[in-house]
Amino acid sequence: MALPTEFVDLEPYAGWALQTEPERYAKRLASTMPEMQEFYDAAFGRLEDAITYCDKFDFDDLPDDARSLVHLMQSLVMVSFPIEVWKQARVPDSGAAWVDLIKEPVV
Repeated sequence: MALPTEFVDLEPYAGWALQTEPERYAKRLASTMPEMQEFYDAAFGRLEDAITYCDKFDFDDLPDDARSLVHLMQSLVMVSFPIEVWKQARVPDSGAAWVDLIKEPVV
């Protein structure tokens, strides 16, 4: 999935532009902390720009590149707690607990 040209600097992280929460969670668990940190450092600085860019469109009618940008920023949210708080990919002290999302926030 291609990102808008204004976000070409985030193309190396396009693999994080995953459509579903289970895909984003699996990517988080399969990634190392340094990989997540690199993505976080690159994407966090562009978050406000991404919101401003996507706000130009009707949310139900996003162009494909803007939708990819939304998915990329959803992955940023997915890695924010491991990076900012837990310092590990899994939720601390969660044991074998698991939550399945049954409805996606973005189609």
